[in-house]
Amino acid sequence: MGVPPKKPPPSPLRPLTKSLAHDLDRLAFGAPVAYVYNPLVYAWEAHACYLDRFGHGAREVLLVGMNPGPFGMAQCGVPFGDVTMVREFLGIDTAVGKPPREHPKRPVLGFGFPRAEVSGTRFWGWVQARFQTPDRFFERFFVTNYCPLAFMEESGRNRTPDKLPPLEREPLLERCDEALRQLVDALSPRIVIGVGTFARAAALRALDARSVEVAGILHPSPANPRANKDWAAAAEADLKKAGVRLV
Repeated sequence: MGVPPKKPPPSPLRPLTKSLAHDLDRLAFGAPVAYVYNPLVYAWEAHACYLDRFGHGAREVLLVGMNPGPFGMAQCGVPFGDVTMVREFLGIDTAVGKPPREHPKRPVLGFGFPRAEVSGTRFWGWVQARFQTPDRFFERFFVTNYCPLAFMEESGRNRTPDKLPPLEREPLLERCDEALRQLVDALSPRIVIGVGTFARAAALRALDARSVEVAGILHPSPANPRANKDWAAAAEADLKKAGVRLV
């Protein structure tokens, strides 16, 4: 009988993440936002597994996405979280709870969610093709979302943080800026890469006083026509332009 793998120790990123989740849960959002999902709360077990497995030690590169999509991190608690890639490539498969208010058109089914998430499939598929194993990738990289909340309108339409009214957006961005600075202090990356224009702009703003380089890569969303041609090649070109060495 084989020896089960040793459980990793708790990540030092846990307290930062818990604090962010708690503070954002206290914010209020009005119409057209009708539902707010905080996967750092109801999918905490899965996110904690992600942090404990991959969130130890300094990293050369911090990759920052925008916020969870309803078919990705909102389902499984992991950034760019296509559930199949998270389960089969990252090796995370835990119980996932429910948000306090669940949109009937956007149920949270956890790792039983049947739909692929294109951005996550492209992102983690590229990691798998380029680095072969998660551990090899996470030796130099870490991946997070700038904002951990997902916003949905009454129709079920996704609403991104930049589309929130200023009175709701500003306190949200202020707290997310602080969290990004804390993460940079904890990981000491040489460079922060925003995945998409929103995340790059957020990193530039939040890290203006930090001695860390900020750059950006193309977002893998299918809503971006350029990403539908050969996202991996475009992302690698952006990374090389930013001086990130690829193996």
